[in-house]
Amino acid sequence: MTLTFEQYSMVAWGWIAVAVVVFIALLFITAPYGRHTKTTWGPLIDNKLGWFIMEFFVLVVLFFFLYKGTNTISLVNGIIVSLFALHYINRSIIFPLRIKTNGKKMPVTITLMAMCFNLMNGFLIGYYLGEFVVYPLEWLQTPQFIIGTFIFAVGMVINWQSDNTLIHLRKPGETGYKIPQKGLFRYVSCPNLLGEVIEWGGFAILTWSLPGLAFFVWTFANLVPRAVSHHKWYQEKFPDYPKERKAVFPFIW
Repeated sequence: MTLTFEQYSMVAWGWIAVAVVVFIALLFITAPYGRHTKTTWGPLIDNKLGWFIMEFFVLVVLFFFLYKGTNTISLVNGIIVSLFALHYINRSIIFPLRIKTNGKKMPVTITLMAMCFNLMNGFLIGYYLGEFVVYPLEWLQTPQFIIGTFIFAVGMVINWQSDNTLIHLRKPGETGYKIPQKGLFRYVSCPNLLGEVIEWGGFAILTWSLPGLAFFVWTFANLVPRAVSHHKWYQEKFPDYPKERKAVFPFIW
């Protein structure tokens, strides 16, 4: 089945509308994985495997629709795909291999829900680039691409550095949680999540596209409530948790 751009746009806007509903719901319901894992959500699987399943198949769907699409892959389209793939190769393969799970597990339900979310985003971006838009070489000189790529890179660096801080927070043999103190952790509880929000905001700008916007809205809808839940968890677990520290946006929220 081939979609017209009007049909595709309706799907994308509908997906954005769902994100708004999910954002509101997640402000009241904490997704049960990581430090919030609950056995009441069904069978559990290893955290590392869960991360791989959640994050890897977005690349499969993306490249499937690029391959099946009628568009040629221009240099700029290739750069955009490479930026997207760079994030997800790290998130699905490198990051799970680096984290110290200490036997932690996550619900299969959450893994499958996250995978479906990523499959939809992979479809939207892959179909858009495969069927509707071939960015010309001149796009590399536009303010959207230059500013968006810079923002994307800044967000990625913040995300990676914050992940690295968390990964090395405990010394070998140590268990339990500690209060992170380095970098942007001095200002917010979840700079790793802040980095992702910035990253995909930059992606939306550099592509200047509806699927880019949809991906950013969904990232915000998923990660900001997650950061708020983490922040509340830190405050409850550590009586001496810094009172001036915000959840995700420095000095704001």
